[in-house]
Amino acid sequence: MNDTAWLSRTELLIGREKLEKLFKAHVLVVGMGGVGSFAAEFICRSGIGEMTIVDGDVVDPSNRNRQLPALATTHGQSKAEIMAERLLAINPELKLHVIKEFVTPEKVDAILDTPFDYVVDAIDSITPKLTFIKAAYAKGLKMVSSMGAGAKLDPTQLRVVDISKTYNCPFAQQIRKTLKEAKIHKGIKVVFSPEEPIKESLMLTDGSNFKKSAYGTISYLPATFGACVASVAIRDLMEA
Repeated sequence: MNDTAWLSRTELLIGREKLEKLFKAHVLVVGMGGVGSFAAEFICRSGIGEMTIVDGDVVDPSNRNRQLPALATTHGQSKAEIMAERLLAINPELKLHVIKEFVTPEKVDAILDTPFDYVVDAIDSITPKLTFIKAAYAKGLKMVSSMGAGAKLDPTQLRVVDISKTYNCPFAQQIRKTLKEAKIHKGIKVVFSPEEPIKESLMLTDGSNFKKSAYGTISYLPATFGACVASVAIRDLMEA
């Protein structure tokens, strides 16, 4: 570690030994949307030494209500590129790898060939998310997965639990059901909200990128999910 002055407040809180653990860790964050973009930033600001970020999407005007890279001036630009520039502006010494691709089932194994110390799953499409979770689980990787941040309003209800303990989350229900079919009943750490979903906020989409529907969202909820998943990753790495 070279210039650590910017981490002086972090070191004051967690101590030098745990700060060194974070510096030596390599964290993968998949998805730079409402949850993943904030998670990536918080992980970067913790002093993580190496990160890989993955996202093949570009900024759409509808992203501006909740996603960190989405501005009126960034429509059509790569989310991964915007986040890469931002993360390196926070920590120029960060060893950063950028994968500008959608997480298709075919690409998951290639991405997970790297021996990551921790994996953050912020994928918001069912098929690639399931493929990713199953592959990471099979490899025994330490992981936290974000469940649905849509159709919810109350950030104080977020919880960190095993996937088997989720409820009132249609997204988690789909994930859990398919994982059970693959004989995976528990062992996946997730962030979810038990708040009753606002079902009227559901809309159908064109089905591109494995996404057939979406729920309405509010500015702060995905960011809170991002903070929670980042905190899980950071705390687990410090205690490793």
